[in-house]
Amino acid sequence: MLNKFPLWKNLLILCVVSFGFIYSAPNFYPADAAVQISGQSGSMVIDESVLAKVESALNEADIEHFSGEADGESALVRITDKKLQLRAKDVIQAEMGGDYIVALNLAPTTPEWLSSLGGTPMKLGLDLSGGVHFLLEVDLDSAVIVRLEGDLQDIKASLREERVRYRSFDLKGTQIVGQFRDIEQVTKAKSIIRTNYRDLQIQSIPGQNPLSMVLNLSDVASSLLEDNALKQNLTSLRNRVNELGVSEPLVSRQGKNRIVVELPGIQDTAEAKRIIGKTANLEFRLESQGKGGERFAFRNPRGQGPDAMLEKKAVITGENVTDARASFDENGRPQVNITLDSKGGWQMGHATRDNIGRRLGVLFIEYKTKLEKSVDEYGEMVIAPVAFVEKHIISLATVQAQLGKQFRITGLDGQRESSELALLLRAGALAAPMYIVEERTIGPSLGADNIEMGIKSVTFGMAFVLLFMVVIYRAFGLAANVALVMNLLLLVAFMSLLGATLTLPGIAGIVLTVGMAVDANVLIFSRIREERKSGATVQSAISAGYDRAFVSILDANITTLIVALILFIIGSGPVQGFAVTLSIGILTSMFTSIVMTRGLVNAVVGGRKIEKLWI
Repeated sequence: MLNKFPLWKNLLILCVVSFGFIYSAPNFYPADAAVQISGQSGSMVIDESVLAKVESALNEADIEHFSGEADGESALVRITDKKLQLRAKDVIQAEMGGDYIVALNLAPTTPEWLSSLGGTPMKLGLDLSGGVHFLLEVDLDSAVIVRLEGDLQDIKASLREERVRYRSFDLKGTQIVGQFRDIEQVTKAKSIIRTNYRDLQIQSIPGQNPLSMVLNLSDVASSLLEDNALKQNLTSLRNRVNELGVSEPLVSRQGKNRIVVELPGIQDTAEAKRIIGKTANLEFRLESQGKGGERFAFRNPRGQGPDAMLEKKAVITGENVTDARASFDENGRPQVNITLDSKGGWQMGHATRDNIGRRLGVLFIEYKTKLEKSVDEYGEMVIAPVAFVEKHIISLATVQAQLGKQFRITGLDGQRESSELALLLRAGALAAPMYIVEERTIGPSLGADNIEMGIKSVTFGMAFVLLFMVVIYRAFGLAANVALVMNLLLLVAFMSLLGATLTLPGIAGIVLTVGMAVDANVLIFSRIREERKSGATVQSAISAGYDRAFVSILDANITTLIVALILFIIGSGPVQGFAVTLSIGILTSMFTSIVMTRGLVNAVVGGRKIEKLWI
């Protein structure tokens, strides 16, 4: 029978419609404005007592709030009036002091039954949810200097092994300068350096003292080093931001020595700086046996003494760590299991083999930012971030045997600290220092304005399309309009389920999808009209209209989809956001325009004897 779907097709349409309603529904529950409180240190406990202190401060300031919750790691308080969110943050920060990080947040309101089905609202990009944009400059000269410092130590060791005498070997700027006793020693040193250190070039300067030597890193080696340093910083930043839970961050390279970082959903720049700038590293140093060492305090003495003297030169650093996992030792105390790369394993083995019986210290280095309160000249309280470096010994144990690539770190202050240390070590150390040269904050009010304008554009565009279809195609236009609304719900549902990020250009993609979604129905309905004019019956005209227009619809959508995929592959940021919504919209519109509208038409006129068709 013409224009009758089998049962499985009708069930398929019903399942797709149910899917669209369920997984687009979380987007109709707007998030609450909230303030989040966490500690500067991973070992700080944020419990009900902290939450009570926060709520008391909000009550004194007459700021309405509700649904406060604390989980030991952070606390979240929802603010009734979104306009008071910034004021609430300032009140809480003034009350809690610089030991706590207070940041703006958005708390989800998705019902529990939807969350249990995996339903989540769409993630919003920087231009819609607000957030911060940083432009960081990588100090590539420092990477070169670090490399030359390592080469300098290796050259000294090589010359001593070959019994080559020299007066001095020092690093001056980005050059290694050596002074020798006689020409014979200079000749021997040049031979050793040319053979073993091919990345270093011996400079010949007019009027240079014949008993001196100047070494520079070659242009090729310097360029490769700088490129690798920037790539390592990129990787480390991406890993750190991703693992620390920032939603849909953008970390990309810009030019020779700059990196762009965008963190959606964060309006507090101090919090953002803490996330992207927080660096935890380890240095393994032998205990100093004489002068020239550095004295450090224990992070948690536990009877080991108030401080200890360690050698200035590290055996290995966190850069040699390939894996770090938090666990517990045989006594149930937190530890971090460390795995080194081949170079780090060799260095650790070489150092501990010759120093059995000496103590090996683990120096924990953390670059942190604390917020300090002060009073300005007008008597107003000012809270400003202050950067500082903490260096503490977390372990000092006697070397009992030669160590290898795998060992463990103990002496940590709680499970949270061990987990955070393992996380940051896995993310990797920065190969070179970075400095923020530009920062911009997109406030939540601007994001809300963008969302409002985007909703208006979709609403107006959809209204005109719906009106056009009803006026031109009458009853069939109503079927197309139902499919168009369902297409929009499916688009939102898929973007929510896939975790795609909606940006302002993405909204433009949705508007374009609304316009394109009826193209297929226009072709189908026009074809049905032509079939009726040529004398075909109603049922035959409907069947031919859908069947013969399918190839043209498929070709047109495939070419558009190819373009969208190319935009996604070669584009970045806003271009990708546009391409994502356009691609998903093309796929959903193919289903709704062809399968769903035909299902509606079949349900109404399929198999019936009809002489006149309202189209």
